Amino acid sequence: MLLLKNLAYTIIVPSTFTIYLPWLMTSEDFASTGILWFISLILFLFGGAAYLWSVWSFASIGQGTPAPFDAPTHLVVHGLYYYTRNPMYGSILALILGWMVLFPSVPLLFYGFSIGVSFHLFVLLYEEPHLQKIFGTAYDEYCARVSRWIPISSRER
Repeated sequence: MLLLKNLAYTIIVPSTFTIYLPWLMTSEDFASTGILWFISLILFLFGGAAYLWSVWSFASIGQGTPAPFDAPTHLVVHGLYYYTRNPMYGSILALILGWMVLFPSVPLLFYGFSIGVSFHLFVLLYEEPHLQKIFGTAYDEYCARVSRWIPISSRER
């Protein structure tokens, strides 16, 4: 059942923001070729794999979904979450960046920037206070070890 809930959420929410909406803003007349096409492919593969790995971690370790109303009941600090606190958001931004590289346009640039700012504000104003309230000291220790956005290997683990 948990697998189906994660699949349904992924199809409805992230797919809308990483496939459908960017696709509406593109035009095949302006598609990149050569090295930019290859870079966009790398971003699509990396973003997709990172998202799926993060969802798998939420389901298998956290016993929940990415949906705020069905969040994990256990703090997930393994997999990509060992390196950054928000790999799922980062993977979605990588997918949107892939669209921006493949179909360079002002609307996609504005869209990607807007999504990034929205993620940051959601994390600061809702997600982090909520997780601190639920997981307390364990979450505080996790935040002290792991960067919010950029994986930093120099921190003591």
